[in-house]
Formats: sequence, C-alpha cells, structure tokens
Amino acid sequence: MYVLNMNLEEVGAIEEIAPGEKIYSVRYMGNRAYMVTFRKVDPLFVIDLTSPENPTILGKLKIPGYSDYLHPYDENHIIGFGENTRINEYGGVVTDGMKMALFDVSNPNNPKELHSVDIGDRGTYSEILNNHKALLFSKEKNIIAFPIRISEEIGEYTTKSKFQGAIVYRLDLENGFNVKGKIAHDEIEDGYIYYDYTKVVERIIYINDS
Repeated sequence: MYVLNMNLEEVGAIEEIAPGEKIYSVRYMGNRAYMVTFRKVDPLFVIDLTSPENPTILGKLKIPGYSDYLHPYDENHIIGFGENTRINEYGGVVTDGMKMALFDVSNPNNPKELHSVDIGDRGTYSEILNNHKALLFSKEKNIIAFPIRISEEIGEYTTKSKFQGAIVYRLDLENGFNVKGKIAHDEIEDGYIYYDYTKVVERIIYINDS
C-alpha cells in the first residue's frame, strides 16, 4: 500500500504485506484501511493511516474463504461479501458457495468475525461479488438485499440452480444474519430451475416502506 501526496509523490508505504497472495478488496473508513488478501485463507488486515508517512498494520484476522467486497455497517463493524473455499483432493483451493460475514473492528489490534452465513454450494453467484451497485443496504430499515443465483451440489462434479432472484436479509449485532425472504421472477419446478438470463433480478430498491 502506497500513500501519495497532492503531487502524487510517494510519502509512505507498506510492502510485502502478504507475500504470494492477491488483494481481493479494500475499504477505507476514517483513518484506517481494511484489506483482504487471499491464497488459501482470508487474512483481513487493519491498517492505520493516521500518519501518511508511516502507515502501520494494526492487526489481522485469518479465516477460511475471502471477501470480494467490504461494506461499512457502522464505525466499528464491516460486512464482507465473498466466497467460501475448501482444499480439494489434489491440494488446490476451490470455491464452495457464497459467504457473508460481519467483522468487529472495534479493537483494531484484534479484529473478529462476529457473525457469518453460508449461502448455497459451489456455483452460487451474485453480482455483488463484482459490482457494489448490486447491493441494497439500509441499517435503519435493517435490510440487506442483493441478486443471487443459488446452486446446490447434486453430485461430486454436478450442481443445479435451486434459486434465481434476490435474497433479503435482516442483520443485527446480537443475532447476526437472518433471511427475511426471497424474490424471484421464475418458477421452480421439481426443486430446481435452469438459468434464464431474461428473468434475472438485477437490482433491488425501496420506496418509502415498499
């Protein structure tokens, strides 16, 4: 991570943060940055940027999977949207469904995963993993909603789409994530559906209480 001044001159840096890993997401909040890197596990780094000349890693948390997108819940909590991972029989890392997590960063030296929820199996996908505009979040209304295609594993190498639409969650600090409901434009037959791009839910909005 490099800190530049108004003339785009480097004034501070941290290098070799996670050798051999890739950066998957970064979120800036106040004088801190939260960075997720990944190779086999998901380190969440808390970085202090109070002194531009001396950025410092305050703490880190290692958990399975990774977060593609970090969204602030409040000044001490961050929501991570990403994917579960597992080691296959060949020693490689494969994705294994989506994961949503709430991180407690009130103690920057010791970040914690406060709550998490797994969504679907391998092949489950949401646009939120690549585009933050796919997220509807309102802390006041207690709503988290995003488009999703949920897959279920029915064989060693076979998955089927079980749901295609939008999923709506409730989140609070005590109870974590709870599904409020799902919205679909396609009927499910025999417990599964075939992917139909013409019936995908792309965005969710609310107007007043609707």
